[in-house]
Amino acid sequence: VQLQASGGGLVQAGGSLRLSCAAPRTITSVFNPLNMAWYRQAPGKQRELVARITSGGSSNYVDSVKGRFTISRVNAKKMVYLQMNSLKPEDTAVYYCNGERSGSNYWGQGTQVTVSS
Repeated sequence: VQLQASGGGLVQAGGSLRLSCAAPRTITSVFNPLNMAWYRQAPGKQRELVARITSGGSSNYVDSVKGRFTISRVNAKKMVYLQMNSLKPEDTAVYYCNGERSGSNYWGQGTQVTVSS
C-alpha cells in the first residue's frame, strides 16, 4: 500500500512548491485516524521528519522549516499537503509522505524537490 505523493519539481531559491499526498482506496477507510507526516532525505543524509499533523489537526515542524512550511490535511478528500515557501537550496531532497497509527505505517514513493541557488 503506497501513498501517492506529487508536486515536486525544480524551483529557484525563494520560490514555493506545494506537495500533495493522496491515500489509496485501500486505506481511505482508516485515513482519518492516521497521524500524517512529511519526511525528506537528501543525498548522503538520513531521512528526517519535516512536518507532522495529528488526526486532530495539531502540527509540528523541524526547526529548519518553521515559518516557511505548512502542513495541512483535508480528511474528506483523504489528502495531505505541504506548502513550502521561501525555499532554500538546503531544502533539496526527496520528500516522502507517511501515515501512521497504532503500529500501522504507510509510505509514499517520494517526490523530488530541487532548489537552485
